Amino acid sequence: MAAQFGRRLRKGAATTAVAAVAVAALSASQAPGVNDHGRQTAADAGPSPEAGASDGSATGNSPYYTDLPPLKSPNPSPSTGPAPGGQGETEAGIPATVLDAYKKAEASLRESKPGCNLPWQLLAAIGRVESGQARGGRVDAEGTTIGKILGPQLDGNGFALIRDTDNGAYDGNSTYDQAVGPMQFIPSTWAWAGRDGNADGKKDPNNIYDAALAAGHYLCRNNWDLSDQDDLDRAILSYNNSREYLNLVMRWLEYYRKGTHEVPDGTGTLPDNRSDDGAGARPSPSAPGTPSSGASKPKPSPRPEKPGGGTTTPKPPPTSPGTPSAPPSTSPTPTPTPTPTDTVHHLEDAGTAKLTAMAGDTFAQRISTRAETKAGKAVAKVRIRFTILGDTDTTFTGGESVATVATNSSGVAVAPALRAGEKTGGVTVRATVVGRTVPGLDYTATVTERAADTLARTGDAALTCTPGGEFANQVEVKATYKGAVADGVAATATLIKSADDPTANDKGPYFKDADGKTVRTLAGLKTDGNGLLKLPKLYADDTTGTFLLRISTAGGATLTVELTVTAAETSSPSPSASPSA
Repeated sequence: MAAQFGRRLRKGAATTAVAAVAVAALSASQAPGVNDHGRQTAADAGPSPEAGASDGSATGNSPYYTDLPPLKSPNPSPSTGPAPGGQGETEAGIPATVLDAYKKAEASLRESKPGCNLPWQLLAAIGRVESGQARGGRVDAEGTTIGKILGPQLDGNGFALIRDTDNGAYDGNSTYDQAVGPMQFIPSTWAWAGRDGNADGKKDPNNIYDAALAAGHYLCRNNWDLSDQDDLDRAILSYNNSREYLNLVMRWLEYYRKGTHEVPDGTGTLPDNRSDDGAGARPSPSAPGTPSSGASKPKPSPRPEKPGGGTTTPKPPPTSPGTPSAPPSTSPTPTPTPTPTDTVHHLEDAGTAKLTAMAGDTFAQRISTRAETKAGKAVAKVRIRFTILGDTDTTFTGGESVATVATNSSGVAVAPALRAGEKTGGVTVRATVVGRTVPGLDYTATVTERAADTLARTGDAALTCTPGGEFANQVEVKATYKGAVADGVAATATLIKSADDPTANDKGPYFKDADGKTVRTLAGLKTDGNGLLKLPKLYADDTTGTFLLRISTAGGATLTVELTVTAAETSSPSPSASPSA
């Protein structure tokens, strides 16, 4: 039985006629230059089967949770465990996988739509209002909700009227549509707005990674810049067209901007207040489209529009004298079924080999971590987060410093390959369990400097010169390492005294520095992208003879080149003519 996250009220149109009038009024405000704080329909949304109040809305203007953020400001905390205490700190905690999905969606939109300036805290605010952060983070290792989160069926009775558009594929209802998943998309909107946020080849509205990325793209359409308040208002109102909804989301947005921290999955704070049946009601499992309690519950009366926007809250009808109040619910709170993450006791290395790579290269070895119970049994379908720590430019392939991988059937998660940066030395990678506080497991990777094991001249022309002259040919060499091009390798060139004495010579050929002065050692040289190194021009003093140029690189490659300085040949004089007799 699908789990419905409460009967969530939204101030929908009472009748199709009223809804149509509201939509017409909204459409009229969309002319260029009109700014009514975003009361617009979505330009790129497909039309609904019914001309109802849901047009242009991600949620079909479904109900939402009305809990306000606490007055106490949260304190930022890097902790991955439960909040230390205090209402503000508790409310600021976001389940680890849900928070990860929001941040990944922000990073994706930063690349694909940088002009949108989407903050992940906006997704968190909407996720809080729409589903209480996926029912407090009740998701599996892939980020899919444990049980579906469904809004009430949109049958026009106190809500918008949206007849079935997906044949029940997403919401299980083949008569009317229902908002689905942690970000509460209606099927007709998901059909065009859905995204694959976790790269599993599917677009699932019940998956927080897919839903968060879809919500980000939905909010970033129409070239909206969410750093501009007017565009931000438009985007939020297009998600659920209500001034109260806008104000509520903005309050949560500002609250999360003041500080958040992650808490284990399944331990997030659940909302108490739902505007369809007041305060104090807790969500309970129910079949799609049925009340959450055993008794039939009347639909709330629609709230009439206030002048200038918004709605008024009708007063409840008086209770007749002598009418007994409904007894409070005494149903015990069901014990949550432990997720695989809940059973993890510790992490173990799963046979990771020595992690060593040259600067700029991809590590041949990959980190492997196994999640285990207290008894040492492997735990599958657990998300392991690998984080590169400290001041380093080493990353995972793709340029990220954090990667999250689910354990396989053997309980093992294999991190993406590491790519060494230019900073040499040790690099620490920490493995932790997403959504559970257990000690992390640290791995040390070593980045060595770029090296070459072979140097060879690229030409074979003789290197000769006359005293006081300039060598006609420049020395060029190519560096390789295990047969591959060795680019970016540091090298030194020295004009040495002899094969047995590598100290710099004090006579013979020389280089010139920037000031034209004689130098016989060049340090700080580096091979180019093709492994080539071309030395500056060489000059000769007045000393003749054979001289040696030695080139050496990191990694031990050495090449000695012979230079010859000889005097210019002089022509023999013509024999003298015999004296005449």
